[in-house]
Amino acid sequence: MQRNTKRQLRVIDASFVALGPSGVAIRDRLKHLTPDDEKVLRLVGEHLGRLASLDLKDRCADGLDHSTDTWAARKQGLTAESSSRWAGSITKATHDQWALSRRCQLAHIQGLEAGVRTLMHRLSLPLGEKGTKKAAGGYRSKSEWFQKTRRLHVLEHRLDAARAEREAGVVHVVRGGRKLLGNRHNLQAAQLTETEWRQRWEAERWFLAADGESGKRFGNETIRVTPDGEVSIKLPAPLAGLANARHGRYVLASRVGFAHRAAEWADRIDANRAVAYRIHLDVVRERWYLTASWQRPVIQTIPLEAARARGMVGVDTNIDHFAAYRLDVHGNPAGDPMRFPYDLTGSADHRDAQIRHAITQVLHWAKRCGVAAIAIEDLDFTAEKTREKHGRRKRFRQLISGIPTAKLKARLISMAAEQGLSIVAVDPAYTTQWGGQHWQKPLATPRRKMTRHDAAGIAIGRRALGHPIRRRTAPPPHHQSDGVGHRTVQAEPGTRGREETRPPVTERAHDARARAGNTGTRETSRTSKTVRDVRSDQAWVQSSLLII
Repeated sequence: MQRNTKRQLRVIDASFVALGPSGVAIRDRLKHLTPDDEKVLRLVGEHLGRLASLDLKDRCADGLDHSTDTWAARKQGLTAESSSRWAGSITKATHDQWALSRRCQLAHIQGLEAGVRTLMHRLSLPLGEKGTKKAAGGYRSKSEWFQKTRRLHVLEHRLDAARAEREAGVVHVVRGGRKLLGNRHNLQAAQLTETEWRQRWEAERWFLAADGESGKRFGNETIRVTPDGEVSIKLPAPLAGLANARHGRYVLASRVGFAHRAAEWADRIDANRAVAYRIHLDVVRERWYLTASWQRPVIQTIPLEAARARGMVGVDTNIDHFAAYRLDVHGNPAGDPMRFPYDLTGSADHRDAQIRHAITQVLHWAKRCGVAAIAIEDLDFTAEKTREKHGRRKRFRQLISGIPTAKLKARLISMAAEQGLSIVAVDPAYTTQWGGQHWQKPLATPRRKMTRHDAAGIAIGRRALGHPIRRRTAPPPHHQSDGVGHRTVQAEPGTRGREETRPPVTERAHDARARAGNTGTRETSRTSKTVRDVRSDQAWVQSSLLII
C-alpha cells in the first residue's frame, strides 16, 4: 500500500492593516552659535550626564526592589544638584533604559534556549541522518558532533548565568553605547585616534534632553523654543551664574526653523501642548542639532475592505532591493515589475539613508498607480538567525541578518502615513515558493524578465487582497479538451457550477454528429482504398496504344 507523503501546510495568518505611527520627531541645526553658547552647552551636558550616570547606577543597584519610594528619593537627590524638571527627565530616561535592557535580556535568554534545544535535538540523532524542513538532521561527522557537544556546554553555562541575572534583576547597561566602548580597544580597526574616540565618548554620555509638559508655556519649561525660533535653557543650580536672561535661563544666539512639520509644531506650542526637546552634538561634523518630538493619537486605520478597493501594490523585501508589483482588485498583475535597489553595507547612517530613499521611491510609485494600500510581509527574524538552526548555511544567516525588518517596518508605516497610504501586513509563508511556481513563468516574456522576487510580490499582493496565490495546474495534453472535467481558468469562489465541465466552444469532428442529432451511420464505400484493388471496366492489353 502506498503511503501518503503529502506535506501538511501550516496555518496562514489573516492579513491586517498596520497601525499608523504614534510619535513625531523633527530636527533642525543650531547655526551661528557663539563660543560662549558652545561652552555653556558643553558644561550643562557634562554636568547632567554625570548625574544621569549616577542615577542609572543607583537604579541598577535597586534591581527588582525598585519602588515609588526609591524613585522619589533618587529624584529628590538629583533636584538639589539640578532642578525638579531636569531630575524628572533624568529619572524617566533611566527607567526607560533599564526597561529596554530587561527586554534585551529576555530576548537573549530566548535565543540561548532555542540554540540549546536545537543542539540537543541534533546531538540525539545518528550521524549523517537527513533533516526535514521543520527540523535539522544529525551532524555529518564524529568530529563535528564532538565540537557541538562542547558548544552545548558553553550555551548552557551562558543560559544559566543569564537566568540567574534575570531572577536577581541584574542588567548590563553602558551609557554611550557598547559598540563605542568596544572601539576603545580597537582604535585602529575603527580608524580613530584616542582623542577622536574620547570626544565621541564624552558627547554620547552628555545629557541635554527635557520632556514636555502640557499646560506650560510653549509646552516645555526646561528647554523652551518660542514660535519665532528662540531657544533658551533652564540652567542647573550649580551653573546658574552663567545665565544671560531672567530666572536662571540661558538664551542661545541661534534661531531654529523646522522645515518639516513646521505648522504642526507651531500649533502645538501655541496651544501649550507638550513637546520634548533634545540637544546633541555631531562630533564628526562639529554641528549642534535640536530635535523636537511629541506624541499623537494613533491614526485610525482604514478597514481592510477599503484598503482593497483600488487594488494593491505587493512588495517583496530582499537583501538589496524591493520587488514591487501592482495588482488590480481581482488580483491580476498589471504592468511590469518594479525594482527599487538599496545598499545595506557601510555605516548605520548610510544604511538608514538607503532605506529611506528606497521607501520614498516605492511610495511615490504607489501613489502614481492610484492604489490605497501597500502589502508587505510581516517578517520577524528574531529567532531565525542562530547558526544552531541553520548550521552551515552561513550565507543564508547573513541574508536574514542583513535585512533590518523592525526598522524597515517602522519607517515604511510612518512614511506611508504621510502619503495617505496604508500598510497591509500579510503572513510570509510560502510567498516566494508559490510565487515562483505559479506566476514567474506565465508572466515572463522576451521583453519582461521575471524573477522569483517579482513573482513573490504578486503572491504578497494576492494574499493581501484575499485571493489564493496558487493557480490551478493545467491538465495533461491529452485531457486538455475538458473531457474529464479539468479546468485551466479561474472562477470566483461563489460562482455556481465552477467545478463542472465546460461546454465545448468549437465544433469537433469526432462528436459533431451527436451534437447535430444524427444517430445514423455512414454507408461503407465499396471503392477500395488501394490502387491494386481498384475496379475497372477496361480490358487489359500489353500496350496502351491498343486501348480502343
